[in-house]
Amino acid sequence: MSETVRGVIARSKGAPVEIVDVVIPDPGPHDVVVRVQACGVCHTDLHYREGGINDEFPFLLGHEAAGLVETVGDAVTHVEVGDYVVLNWRAVCGECRACKRGRPWYCFASHNASKKMTLTDGTELSPALGIGAFVDKTLVHEGQCTKVDPAADPAVAGLLGCGVMAGIGAAMNTGNVSRGDTVAVIGCGGVGDAAIAGARLAGAKTIIAVDRDKQKLDWATDFGATHTVDATTEDVVEKIQEYTDGFGADVVIEAVGRPETWKQAFYARDLAGTVVLVGVPTPDMTLDMPLIDLFSRGGALKSSWYGDCLPERDFPTLVDLHLQGRLPLERFVTERISLDQVEAAFAAMHTGDVLRSVVVL
Repeated sequence: MSETVRGVIARSKGAPVEIVDVVIPDPGPHDVVVRVQACGVCHTDLHYREGGINDEFPFLLGHEAAGLVETVGDAVTHVEVGDYVVLNWRAVCGECRACKRGRPWYCFASHNASKKMTLTDGTELSPALGIGAFVDKTLVHEGQCTKVDPAADPAVAGLLGCGVMAGIGAAMNTGNVSRGDTVAVIGCGGVGDAAIAGARLAGAKTIIAVDRDKQKLDWATDFGATHTVDATTEDVVEKIQEYTDGFGADVVIEAVGRPETWKQAFYARDLAGTVVLVGVPTPDMTLDMPLIDLFSRGGALKSSWYGDCLPERDFPTLVDLHLQGRLPLERFVTERISLDQVEAAFAAMHTGDVLRSVVVL
C-alpha cells in the first residue's frame, strides 16, 4: 500500500523550500522503501533549488542519506528488510559500455526506482540524484542501497553518499595518491577536506591546503593538512612549490570548480603530475590556456565524478576505517537539524560556518 510522509521540496527556481506531504508508492519489483534516519545538506541540493541542474521541478531534495530498509519489491535480492544502508546515486547497471569494459565507476545507465514519488494531488516529484531523501521514507532502486556496519552513526555514514565520497575518492581513486606523495588541495570545504583526509589515509607525506577562509584552513589542518596557504595574501603556485622543494605537488586536487583555481592547480603541479578537478563548474565557464603548456608539462588532467567510487566496494571499507578510528568522518558534521531547518542550512553554506548540516529524522 502507498503511504504519505513528510518531505522537503523545491517547487520552483529560487523559491524557498517547503515541507509537504509526499506519497510513497508500493515498490516495483526491484525497488526498496528506506526509512531515512539522516541526510546531509549538500551544495548539489542548493543547485537543484536554484535550477542549476535542470528545470524538472518540483524536486524532492536530499541525497546524502543513511537509513533502514523497510519494504522490498518481490524481485529484490540485494538487500533485506531491516538492513542498514547508505544510499548512493551510482547503482551500476552491469550492461553499459563502461561496465562491460570493466569501468563500472563510469556507468552510463545507473538504476533508479521504477516508480515516481508524488505530491498528494498526483504531481510527480523529481528526486535529487535519483534519491530524494529529505523525507521520512524514500523509494529507490535496490542497487542504490549499500549495506554498511550498523554501528556507524547515520548522520556520519550518510555523508559518504555524495560529498565526502567525492573528496576521498578524488584523492584515492582518481588521483591515485600513494605513500610519500606530495598533494595540494585547493578549496577546503567539505569536499576539499575529504580529499585531505583521503590523501592522509593514503600516506601522502605533504598535504597543502589552500583557501581564502581562515576557518576552513583550520578545519583542513584538523583533517591532516601539513601546510596551509591563504589565497588572499599569498601566491598559491609559489607557496605550493615552496612546500614541495621547488617542484610542485605530485597531485593537485581542485575542489572549487573555477577557471582561475584550475589554472593554479595546473601550474602548481610537478612535471608529469596529476590535476584532479572535483569542484563543479557552471556551464558558462571556459578556459584559455597556451596549448604548449599542456604539451610540455605532461602528466594527467582528470575530472572526478563521485570520486570514481564503487559504492559496494568503497562505502563499507570507509565505514570500517571510520569505526577503527582511522578516518574522522564525524568531524564533517557541524550541526544536526530538522526538516524545517533545511532552508536555513542553505543560507549557512554562504557564510562558511559549516562543513555539513545534517537533517536527522
